[in-house]
Amino acid sequence: MPFRIVRNDITKMTCDAIVNTAGTYPANTFDEVGAGCDKAIHKAAGTEELIAARKKIGALSEGEAAITPGFALPAKYIIHAVSPIYIDGNSGEEEKLRNCYRNSLRIAKEHHLSSIAFPLIATGSFGYPQEEGMRIAVDEINAFLLEHELLIYLVVFGSKATMLGERIYPDLEAYIDHNYVDEKREEEYGDALRVFAARAALPALGGAASFFREEQDDLSNEEFSENEEIPPAPESVAFSEEHESRLAERMRHMSDSFSEYLMYLIGEKALNPVDVYKRAIVDKKVFSKIKNNPKHHPNKMTAMCLCVGALLNLDETKDLLSRAGYALSPCDMTDVIFSFFIENRIYDMIELDIQLEEHGLKCLIQ
Repeated sequence: MPFRIVRNDITKMTCDAIVNTAGTYPANTFDEVGAGCDKAIHKAAGTEELIAARKKIGALSEGEAAITPGFALPAKYIIHAVSPIYIDGNSGEEEKLRNCYRNSLRIAKEHHLSSIAFPLIATGSFGYPQEEGMRIAVDEINAFLLEHELLIYLVVFGSKATMLGERIYPDLEAYIDHNYVDEKREEEYGDALRVFAARAALPALGGAASFFREEQDDLSNEEFSENEEIPPAPESVAFSEEHESRLAERMRHMSDSFSEYLMYLIGEKALNPVDVYKRAIVDKKVFSKIKNNPKHHPNKMTAMCLCVGALLNLDETKDLLSRAGYALSPCDMTDVIFSFFIENRIYDMIELDIQLEEHGLKCLIQ
């Protein structure tokens, strides 16, 4: 797989090069080194050596990149990309951020590197929104991989990501065991297991006939009371005018296409469409095609991302996916992990893709 999203400390990555989110000017002392990724890399590589190497490069503009040795790091090289400071999203930040990836990948190609690890550039102390930063990273990495061979890691590491992953993991594994492993076992070995269980249940000498006779005798001897009271039904909620109105509204959308039903759900939840495609980490142009063309048919991965972006519950997700001809299968590991996130209302595409990657599956973000 040429592109992998991993949860790790970038200073621990064993590859040809790691990318550092560098500042514009080289530091004179460790105290002047930037926060976060920059400081961690200087400390792990060897502060004095790296500061000296960075001084030889001199000042760089936002979006530019340069290479130094990796010194004490497992990586052979460090590519220093100067991250843009996020202001308002309308001050040229996106192009500068894209240039960070483009120039770093260009340097990797020029030095004939076979692997490189990126942090999620500018999304820490530089203030770039994480979902937007992720979308830009994926765009540029995928564009590069269309024409070049390179193993690219996108390393996600931080207290939020780590804490979320640690909290999710045990419950996710239990969910997979319950919803995937049992289904797979039934699918692959179901008939054989049922025959084995039936044979094991038969008395050693009596055979099937005596087994079924015993079962029948047990049933005939069971006592039933005609006067036994039927337990009351659980208390239910009255079907109100509000429910009737919402049901009628849903019925009016029974024949909606994927596009039409998605926009209906976004409107019903009073969501901002921009927030939806950003949270889904779906390209703006792709979302615009879906929004403006009722007949547009997205691929399954894009459809699943938009379910996360629109904050759908499991029923809404299944309904929306079905309108594009897709279903969630309990025998598909990707579908099971995706369902876990939807059921638990964890609307975090980056964490979802990390979990998919950690289970050896293809990421949803494209």
